[in-house]
Amino acid sequence: MKIVFTPDWFLGGDVLIEIIGFIILSIFFYLCVKSYRLTKNKSSLILGLGFFLIALAELATIFTKVVLYYDSTFTQQVGRMVVTYQVVSSVDIFYYIGFFFHKLLTLLGFYVIYRLPRKEKSFGDVLIGICFIIIAALFSQTFYYLFHLTALILLILITNNYCEIYNKNKAKNTKILIIAFSMLALSQVIFILSKLGVLYVIAQVLQLVSYLILLILIIKIIKYGKKKKQGRYNIRYAGKNSGKRRKN
Repeated sequence: MKIVFTPDWFLGGDVLIEIIGFIILSIFFYLCVKSYRLTKNKSSLILGLGFFLIALAELATIFTKVVLYYDSTFTQQVGRMVVTYQVVSSVDIFYYIGFFFHKLLTLLGFYVIYRLPRKEKSFGDVLIGICFIIIAALFSQTFYYLFHLTALILLILITNNYCEIYNKNKAKNTKILIIAFSMLALSQVIFILSKLGVLYVIAQVLQLVSYLILLILIIKIIKYGKKKKQGRYNIRYAGKNSGKRRKN
């Protein structure tokens, strides 16, 4: 038996949102890699890795929900939760593994982005962080809110990092990232309360808005790159190399 806090009328809508998110995050990853090849700036590559992990997380949940929604013998509505019964045990295993990797990759992606601007980095700190992330992903199978709470904390830390960077470089692209991550953080707050189906939909819509804000940033970066013909793509605002102010 599986429980998904999704109203029956929204089945498939959340999958569409995650497909859009996967596409946008993949494009962002591509731009980061391209920026790294041109500038050899490791910050661009690390930022791209963070977005790539989150993109893989979206892909994992897409496949999992497709199986959950469409490969079941029957689905019935119980209260405001959708309860789906599977016949084949291998599908049960796929369900748990799929959502585990979604949570694990999402938290790892946020953690990579959070650690990016930090000057003081040690293997021990990274190891402890990864251990806590694995524990959160495992126990969130039982306590669903644990994943969203961990993601919320990471997103608050990420947003704070970019606020500090923005205070130094006043870059518009940095401000866009602050808005996008703030929207993601707000969506996690609502996901924690998502036993109410309507709140789950609101959280998904907020997540979609944050992805669209990232898409606006991507379009802005591409246009700037074509205009200047310098291939810099302005990914560098993610690091600590913000000594000079940029208006982009």
